[in-house]
Amino acid sequence: MKLPAPFESRTTDLRGPLHYLEGGSGPPLVLVHGLGGSHVNWLAVAPRLAERWRVLVPDLAGFGRTPPAGRGSGVEENARLLATFLAATVDEPVSLAGNSMGGLIAILLAAEVPEAVRDLVLVDPSQPRPLGALLDPLLAGRFVLSSVPVLGEWALARRAARLGPEGLVREIFGLCCVDVDRIPRPVFEAHVAFARERLGSMPWGDAAFVTALRSILAVVFRPAHFHSITERIKARTLIVHGTKDRLVPVEGSRDLVRARPAWRLVELDDIGHVPQLECPERFLEVVVPWLEESLATTKPAPT
Repeated sequence: MKLPAPFESRTTDLRGPLHYLEGGSGPPLVLVHGLGGSHVNWLAVAPRLAERWRVLVPDLAGFGRTPPAGRGSGVEENARLLATFLAATVDEPVSLAGNSMGGLIAILLAAEVPEAVRDLVLVDPSQPRPLGALLDPLLAGRFVLSSVPVLGEWALARRAARLGPEGLVREIFGLCCVDVDRIPRPVFEAHVAFARERLGSMPWGDAAFVTALRSILAVVFRPAHFHSITERIKARTLIVHGTKDRLVPVEGSRDLVRARPAWRLVELDDIGHVPQLECPERFLEVVVPWLEESLATTKPAPT
C-alpha cells in the first residue's frame, strides 16, 4: 500500500514494536484510530493536516501493524502505551485527536497525563449512551457476540472468511457511515488492501478486538466513572460528532458538553461514526481553524 506524501512508515520499540506514520513539520498532532482500525483510518485527512503540523498516526497495541507483544489491547493499557509513545517521540504537549475508541483513549490520556496534551479533538468518542437512547438491534447482537472471549473471535474470523477483505470493509463502513460511497475511492481501496494484509499476516487482530471491546464496555457502562474522568481534563476540547451515528448517539456528546460547557461541540448533519472518512473536507473545515486558534491562544508572549 503506497502512502500519501509526505508520510513515512516507522516503527519504534516500546516494550515491543509500535508502528506509526509520520509526516509534515510543525507542532505535533497525534491521530488515534478506533476499534478494529489502524493508521489507514486517517488517510483522508492526514495529508492536509501535515501541511501545518507534524502528524503522527500510531497503530495501537493489537491493531494495525502493532502486535500485542505481551502488552494489553484494552483502552487503559493502550492509553498508557500512547503516553509512552508521546514521551518517546515528542518533547512538547501535543494536539490529540481520537475517533471512537481512540477518542476514549484520548480522554483517558488527557485526564491521566494532562501536561502531555495541549488540546483534544474527540471524533464521535466512545462514551456512555444517554438515557433512553436505544441501540440498533443488529448492532446490539454484534456487540454481545463480539465481546465474548473465544466465541467473539470465532464469529469475527467466520465473518471475515465469508466476506473477504472488500466485503468486510464494505460491511463495517455500512455500519459506520450513512453513505459508504462518500469515502474517497483511494482511501476505501487502502482499507481493503490493509484488511487483506491483516487477514493474511496479523493473527492477533480478532483477540485484540474482543479484549478492546470488553474494555470499552467496562468504562462506558459506568457513566459516573466516565464523567469523573472527563472532569479531570484540563485541555481545550472540541467534539466533532455525526448526527446519524448509529454506534455512539450524538445525544451523548450533547450531554457531555452540558457537563463541560467550555468544550465545543460541532455536529455534522447526515454523517455517521467516522466523519474524517465520510466527509473529510467538512471535517477539515471544522478542525483546522479550531487547532489554529488553539495554537494562537497558547503561543508565548513576544519578548
